[in-house]
Amino acid sequence: MEGKLDWLAAGLPTEGTNAERPRAGNVARRDVPTCFLNERLGDVRGWVRAGDWNACVVLNEERVVLGLLRAKELDADPDLLIEEAMRPGPSTFRPFVAIEDMAQLMIDHDVESSPITTSDGRLVGLLTVQDAAKVALELREAGDSSGQKEERT
Repeated sequence: MEGKLDWLAAGLPTEGTNAERPRAGNVARRDVPTCFLNERLGDVRGWVRAGDWNACVVLNEERVVLGLLRAKELDADPDLLIEEAMRPGPSTFRPFVAIEDMAQLMIDHDVESSPITTSDGRLVGLLTVQDAAKVALELREAGDSSGQKEERT
């Protein structure tokens, strides 16, 4: 079973009756802005907002998620380094989590967005509550409500 969970956690393709179900990794936006610890907040904020985003994922050189900048952090002193401004160690979720579970969790806990990562913490994408809720609603309207429970790190 560990091999299968590792495969799923890496967001790799699956087969079988559940393979076509939308999951967090399928819905997460891969074009999310990213930055590094040593960048200045003022520089990062400009291009994050220019891209109409309200979040930026902080990574290391191996694309491991170190932190998150949400609207509040993006509004901080522009001279701060990202390392000083970010929310360190954000909650992340695996790509295989059912989108219905993610939508419900994000709504229940008032979470705007969440990084989706592999089991070794590498960024897959950023899942927004709007995207998760939209896909979950489409599934519900189609009469399909099976899925897996979330795995949180």
